Amino acid sequence: MINKVGAFEKVSLKQFKIDMKSTFGEKYSDEEIEKMYEKITLPERATTGSAGYDIRSTINFTLNPNESIKIPTGIRVLIDEGWWLGCFPRSSLGFKYRLQLDNQAGIIDSDYYFAENCGHIFAKITNDSKNGKSVTINEGDRFIQAIFIPFGITYNDNTTEIRQGGIGSTNQ
Repeated sequence: MINKVGAFEKVSLKQFKIDMKSTFGEKYSDEEIEKMYEKITLPERATTGSAGYDIRSTINFTLNPNESIKIPTGIRVLIDEGWWLGCFPRSSLGFKYRLQLDNQAGIIDSDYYFAENCGHIFAKITNDSKNGKSVTINEGDRFIQAIFIPFGITYNDNTTEIRQGGIGSTNQ
């Protein structure tokens, strides 16, 4: 039996606007951001045997070799305790273009949902092509896959801290 351990949601339009503006400045108007937001779809699996939920790009972009971009996905996730969400580039993009997440694998903790940024999931990706290939991703294209993964803790774990911020907020 497969465990059901989470639920994807869209972040609020307000949060999406804040994060698009802080990421891209004035590149996109409020109206353009609102249209992007309306098109956001919740991640889905492609087949019944798929482990990964596909996350779609909110923008069009082309990455030449060694270029990077940070994408606000418009997605957040509620995760049961004892699980985390691993985010990875789609296999085909990694294979064809060496598209990589800059942190190798995105680790979305269950308490990230309650972060100051509403648990907004970002993806910072780099085209690490060794063959000079550029990659184009269009708005709505699947580019990241997310997999729910269980974890354990040590018998003597005594952590009591509560997350206060967003990405990188647990740096003490």
